[in-house]
Amino acid sequence: MGNGGHGGGGLWSQLRNPPGGAAGRTMLLVVFADRTGSGVWAAACVLYFTEVDHLTAGRVGLLLGVASVAGIAGSPVAGRLAASLGSRPVLIGCHLLRAASLAAVLFCSSFGALLGLVAVSALGDRAARAMEMLFATDVAGDRRSVYRALSRTAMNAGYAAGAGLAAIGLAVGSPAAYRALLLADVLSYLLSAAMVAGLREPRHRGRVVAGSGQAAPDAGSAPRPSPWRDGGYLRFVALDCALTIDDAILNVGLPLWLIHSTRAPHALVPAFLAINTVLVVAAQLWVSARVRTPRQAVRAVPMYGLTVLGCCAAAAAAHGRGALLASLLLLVAAVLLTFAELVRSVVSWELSVALAPERARPEYLGVAGMAQSTEKAAGPLLLTGAVISTGPLGWLTLGAATTAAAYAQRHFSAARLAATTTPGAAQDTELPTPSAASG
Repeated sequence: MGNGGHGGGGLWSQLRNPPGGAAGRTMLLVVFADRTGSGVWAAACVLYFTEVDHLTAGRVGLLLGVASVAGIAGSPVAGRLAASLGSRPVLIGCHLLRAASLAAVLFCSSFGALLGLVAVSALGDRAARAMEMLFATDVAGDRRSVYRALSRTAMNAGYAAGAGLAAIGLAVGSPAAYRALLLADVLSYLLSAAMVAGLREPRHRGRVVAGSGQAAPDAGSAPRPSPWRDGGYLRFVALDCALTIDDAILNVGLPLWLIHSTRAPHALVPAFLAINTVLVVAAQLWVSARVRTPRQAVRAVPMYGLTVLGCCAAAAAAHGRGALLASLLLLVAAVLLTFAELVRSVVSWELSVALAPERARPEYLGVAGMAQSTEKAAGPLLLTGAVISTGPLGWLTLGAATTAAAYAQRHFSAARLAATTTPGAAQDTELPTPSAASG
């Protein structure tokens, strides 16, 4: 396939003719609709629980914390179900589960019941993310890096649209407006389920041997491998948990650090998200075009650690500076962090697929999806409890630890790829030199 098939022609051209054809285009619309509703609810949920359900700040925090923990189980459960039922019906079920549990919140008068409903909704949310990944991997085939870039563009556009809709409801500020925002999220899930229902279950392609580009014969009646007994893959997932820390830094670390430990104006906080959104839309396709194979993904992993280290160094340097210099350093940190996110979003997906046996891909990708769920639960606690509280040294330690994890991921992933290649393709997955890894 030529260049154009992997990322040429620009963003709009790729959106009109995405990997997977009509099915790929529909899934991008599903992602947009889903994230629009999610964006509405993310912006409104705290105020809904406070103003409509009259919960204290402590109870709201407990709700969100339980939801984050419950979400960890969503990916592996969905992966296991998809191995038997297929990704399409499980994804439909996830959307319907989210719609039902969130709609029930409207009629909930008990905090215990509300806790259960929010946990179920979060579990369905993370399960749906895993099924989107599995469905897109099967549909997009070897163009999955391009699809991932387009998907992230649709995600960001959806979140932006959702935030805009939420702003209207929040401006009204009445309980009825908050309920309307919740219903908008429910409708987005129902619409997503309806669109997925119109698709066919993607047919699994022949297993591709990592790095070779050649289909390998099916293992036939051999026992189905389990990710829970695959120590190499579990190690990849554990390291991937550390390599998703950019999300917590963007949403928790940088804002709290700016407010409590620098002289930068508080009005700068929204700029972090604005920079992130604009750069992701503008540059994700460009980054994805440069990480199209497992070998390229292995080489790119250290770039994540190094850019996170640069972000942490800039944040640490902002401490004790004047307002202008602190502001500039924090903006630099936000740009570096966004570049790290761009690299991670492609590398993590490419390696999670390449390192998983095709016959058991649903279960393996379900386990891989735990990385982001775990980070969402533990990341904010890490940032507030161990990084921000220890000042600039905490930031530098975080950056150094992330870089070390990135190089460890590079080493172990390269070794696993080399072990699964055919003899003629082994050189394609050799460990790159340190200079190449950072270039």
